[in-house]
Amino acid sequence: MSLTDSIDVDSKSEKPVSLIWGCELSSERDSYTFQVPEEWQCEQQLALRTICLGEMARDEFHVVEIVSAEEGDANSPVPLATLKPSVLPMATLVGVELTPPVTFHLRAGSGPVYISGQHVSMMPNLSWDEEEEEEEEDAEEEEPAEELPEKPPKGQAAKKGSAAKKRRLEKEDEL
Repeated sequence: MSLTDSIDVDSKSEKPVSLIWGCELSSERDSYTFQVPEEWQCEQQLALRTICLGEMARDEFHVVEIVSAEEGDANSPVPLATLKPSVLPMATLVGVELTPPVTFHLRAGSGPVYISGQHVSMMPNLSWDEEEEEEEEDAEEEEPAEELPEKPPKGQAAKKGSAAKKRRLEKEDEL
């Protein structure tokens, strides 16, 4: 389930805020845990986009796996990608949306492996009323413009009897 699937009528007071996110896994740091502070009460999601090897990566298999940190889960690692510089140095990830906390682990290889994506939060939209008022003001400003008669497209003024109609309309506009 993604953030957009869970939006309902009551969530008009929330808006998605997206931040670019990334981490590096290597032999020095072979795991990284993505988590958000507990005081953040809004819905969080990490949408992965790419995983790639760094320029200094050795020509060996680099296996990155995901370990879920949620309670009640068996915590069995799930392989995310297997990369090798001479075969597949980068992979594009589509539809991989994770709910934090989640841990990335470099199971094999020495790296560096770079993982990037978007951190999406459903933040309270405190300016909802202000935006609504601005939209109402804009609508009020547009209404008088709609009352003005539309000008006929060019070329239609040359029709039979249009000169007399044109004079009549000009006199009505003057009054």
